[in-house]
Amino acid sequence: MPRTAPPARRSLPNQVRIIGGLWKRTPLPVADRPGLRPTPDRVRETLFNWLGQDLTGWRCVDAFAGTGALGLEAASRGAADVLLVEAEGPLVDQLRAVAKKLDARNVRVQRGNALTVLSALPPGGVDLVFLDPPFDADLFDKALAAARPALSGEGFLYLEAPSEWDAPALAPHRLERVKYLKAGAVHGHLLRPVA
Repeated sequence: MPRTAPPARRSLPNQVRIIGGLWKRTPLPVADRPGLRPTPDRVRETLFNWLGQDLTGWRCVDAFAGTGALGLEAASRGAADVLLVEAEGPLVDQLRAVAKKLDARNVRVQRGNALTVLSALPPGGVDLVFLDPPFDADLFDKALAAARPALSGEGFLYLEAPSEWDAPALAPHRLERVKYLKAGAVHGHLLRPVA
């Protein structure tokens, strides 16, 4: 009688890849850390299709950077300035090592609290903010409130969350939904400021 293999353990991949631009196919290490969930390739591909593949000149902030996949994807596609914000020291070290390896002169890594850093940004100075906080940290409203003033009038905010954010939930933040996707447990929202 043939033996069946035990069920495969589901675990984080130990790397993800940049999917477009200058550094296409470059692997990014994924540390085994609680709450760290790199944005899936399919979701990133869809997001950058929405944004257009060329982000030349854009100023971007990846506020809960983790692996840096979102911010580095923007930098790979020509963003002029990408700020990766991460609170955990080992992840900050990893982000700095990746930026150095890529010779990414358009990427800055800052260790700090994402909400504090977002609140300190000049008003209207950012074209794109990525918000992908730990799903269990209940930071979504605080992160949206901190990020909204930094957005330029024509800017975008990408929110990744464990549930859908509809118009009534976004209204207090003066944001409207432009695009939305659901992929597994991930809900991706492309938002823009309401005048």
